[in-house]
Amino acid sequence: MISKDEVKHIVKLARLSLSEKEIEKMQKELSAILDYVEKLKEVDISNVEPFSMKLKNIFRKDSAQSQKPMAKSQKLIEMAPQKKENYIKVKSVLK
Repeated sequence: MISKDEVKHIVKLARLSLSEKEIEKMQKELSAILDYVEKLKEVDISNVEPFSMKLKNIFRKDSAQSQKPMAKSQKLIEMAPQKKENYIKVKSVLK
């Protein structure tokens, strides 16, 4: 089991502030985690092949798109109280 001094050291490194009760709880939880890691080390993985997803970067072709708004966008622009070209004109929010 991990000691309280070790837990306090970890808490200090993490810049946390824990009560004595929380330190005791953390001591039990960290010990359980470390015990589980030790169990995992005992598993025989000699016949297991390394996992690889063999990913490669896939990029879409960069191409210019039409500047004309679609039918729905055009309808919204037409309904706007103020417009300029193919844009809705709004009051400035920045000075």
